[in-house]
Order: sequence, then C-alpha cells, then structure tokens
Amino acid sequence: MTVYSQISQNKGKTFFIFFLFIILFSGFFYLIGQYFHSGNSYIILGLFLSIISSVGSYFYSDKIVLFTSGARPASKKEFFDFYTTTENLALAAGLPMPKLYVIDDVSPNAFATGRDPKHAVVCATTGLLQKLDRSDIEGVISHELSHVKNHDILISSVVAVLVGTLAIASDWIMRSLWWGRSDDNDNRNRSPIFAIFFIVALIITPIVATLIQLAISRRREFLADASGVLITRNPDGLVSALEKISSYPPLRRASPSTAHLFIANPLGKKSRSSWFVNLFSTHPPIEERIKILRSM
Repeated sequence: MTVYSQISQNKGKTFFIFFLFIILFSGFFYLIGQYFHSGNSYIILGLFLSIISSVGSYFYSDKIVLFTSGARPASKKEFFDFYTTTENLALAAGLPMPKLYVIDDVSPNAFATGRDPKHAVVCATTGLLQKLDRSDIEGVISHELSHVKNHDILISSVVAVLVGTLAIASDWIMRSLWWGRSDDNDNRNRSPIFAIFFIVALIITPIVATLIQLAISRRREFLADASGVLITRNPDGLVSALEKISSYPPLRRASPSTAHLFIANPLGKKSRSSWFVNLFSTHPPIEERIKILRSM
C-alpha cells in the first residue's frame, strides 16, 4: 500500500466512521426508548446528538483533545528547540508549520491532532522535551508529522471524540438505571428478556466503539514510523526514543478515548504480554516496531 492510497482510505474512513457512529448511537438510544416505552422520542434524540457530535468532532476535535489532555500552547521563547526542530522537519516534509502545544508531565510522549495539514497540532510532554536527546526528539516529531502528512490526524481525533461521547452516554444511562426509580406498573410491563437484552446492549456498545478505535489506530503506527524515517533518514533516533518512552510510567491525564493518538500507549500497559492482550491494545508492541525500524 502506498502513502497516497493510505491517505485516500483515511479520508473515506472518516465519513464511514461518522455514518457508523450515527447508526450505533441512534440504535443505542432506540433501545433506551424501547425500555422506557418511548422508542420514537429517544431515537430522534439519539440521531440529533450523534449528528451534533459528528459535526462538532470534525471542526473541534483538536480543541477537545487538547483540553482533555491538559495541553497548553508552546511559545517559541520557552520551547525554542521544540519549535526549531518541528520547523525544520515540517520544511523537509513539505508541510505547513503546525501549532505546538505541551503537556506538563514528566512521562515522555507526544501526539498530533487537527483537521488537515493546514490545521495541524503537534503536542509533546515536557518530559519528552527534557529527557530525550535532540535526535530522539527529531524521531518523535517526524513520526507525528507523518501522521499529519498521511491524514491520520482527522480520523484519529474524530474517533477519540466519538468514542468518548458514546462512553459518557453509556455511563450516564447505567447510572440513571442504577439510581433511578420507576413505579411498579412500569416494572411489570417490561419484558424480563428485553431488560436483559437492554443491559447487554449497554455493556456491548462501548466495547464495539473501542474495537473501532483499535482497528483504526494500530496499522497507522507502522506507516508513520516508516514515513518518519524517510524524513530524518535516521531510524536510530526513533528507536532510541521508543525505548526511552516505554520505560517511563503512564501519563497522569491519560484517557482511554485518546490513548490511540499518542506515539506510545500513555496508559502504561506493557507491550510484553500475550497475543490476546496485544490484540486489544491501541498500539502494536514497541519491540515489534523497533525490530522493523532496525531492519531499515
């Protein structure tokens, strides 16, 4: 697969994700409505909320991700090396200079977000900028710029917002059912079989959303690694960076909905584990990525 075909697929996948999310979210609310004997009202509400979330995620996903991550703008004066490194690599990659943000966290990590290369953001933790060598930082930034160039950032940011929205809605419904009260007539009118099906749907829906997240995030990391090396011509820099990043504890403000955005899993899950655990990881194993990079 070429970079150009990957870019084309990413653009198509974004709109497919919007469609899938609207169907999933509306169906989720329809089941809620059926449980409360008001299916039509709830499906209209679900359709409305899913469309608003989809449109909002397209235009504001980067701002939402930055806010939830606790990121702040990185000034050129305070983070001069970060700025100049990104500026040089963006020029080499033929990209506009992205906006730069930092997260105040000792654990080294980074991610890219935005709608397209003209509205891109590269965010790094202060730990990454302080603990890694310049060649390591170049490897990380080139990886993130590759996500920008390959148009990974839109679909990744959109998925982060939509998965988070669905998780919040599911959690809210579960809490409402747990703490809410209903009269005896309502309880008698509800089918026990449907009640069980409804609870199962509440549990499965966020899992399906997570599987969508995983399906999108894993393969793109290998492509971004390779594309980043083409920019720097130095695979050792990215290898060194991945080794150092994997040795640090998780980020304080790491979130499952945004974990797939980072260059390495910010939740601190070790890559050395069973194939089943790796199957449900947002990132391919660090060892496998390093092995491929060293073969270049």
